[in-house]
Amino acid sequence: MTTETQTPDTPARTRRTGHGVNGGRRIGSHAFLLLMALYFVVPLWFLIVGSTKSNSGLFVGSGGALWFNDNFNLVENIRGLFEHQGGIYWIWLRNSFIYAFAGGVGATVLAVFAGYGLAKYHFRGRTAYFTVLLGSVMVPLTALTIPTFVLLSDIGLINTMWAVILPSLLSPIGVYLIRVYSQDAIPSEMLDAGRVDGAGELRLFFQVALPLLRPAIVTVLLLTTVFSWNNFFLPLAVLRDTDLLPVTVGLNQWQALSNAGAGGEQVWNLIVTGAMVSIIPLIAAFLGLQKYWQGGLALGSVK
Repeated sequence: MTTETQTPDTPARTRRTGHGVNGGRRIGSHAFLLLMALYFVVPLWFLIVGSTKSNSGLFVGSGGALWFNDNFNLVENIRGLFEHQGGIYWIWLRNSFIYAFAGGVGATVLAVFAGYGLAKYHFRGRTAYFTVLLGSVMVPLTALTIPTFVLLSDIGLINTMWAVILPSLLSPIGVYLIRVYSQDAIPSEMLDAGRVDGAGELRLFFQVALPLLRPAIVTVLLLTTVFSWNNFFLPLAVLRDTDLLPVTVGLNQWQALSNAGAGGEQVWNLIVTGAMVSIIPLIAAFLGLQKYWQGGLALGSVK
């Protein structure tokens, strides 16, 4: 006669085993996230450390590449940065502010109008236009530089600020984000109720839709501003006057001179310090608009 033995602790063992598996997965995911954080933080740390070193200290310093040297030259580097070549870094910084402000604000305004229109108005060809928009998101921006250069050359805008600002006004990804967000954030019933009450389309947009779009607008503004600030290849192609260059291209010129050793000019410490100073406005913008930016990260994710 066979007796069946019951094991009441089997579910508990199963739960413990499952907990162990989940715990192992969490440890693995946390380790992966830590590696990704280090991947992005190390270059920033290098900029901070490198900006405190002298020109020779960057290569033969006592602290190594990722630590401070005995001589702390941050003040001297900043002073030299703003005095080198007659203080041209001030001009490059001003240009970057102009390009980023005009490009960021202009691209955001156009993206809001276009995205809202694609989301809330029904017209012939709307699906086709949106399909073309999605396709344009996939086109690398570098592939458009030469056609853009030819177009700007034909209308006589080469070597002007407009050659950088006008192409920056087009942001397909910004239009896409506004369109996706508008579909769910702005109920069509609310707009219909406003029309019944006699409100015009402009009043509906500015008084009803625009306040609801604030998280998306701030997100697109940050994205387009950062893109305009970091824009490198387009200004390099369309600008020849040194006084029109943004910080990105200006520092690249100093790097080329340092690589060539022209006239014994080696300004690696100024290049690193200039790169660190150039990211401070972006960090301030992200921190100042953080709550709106975080609220807009989930564009269209909640139905």
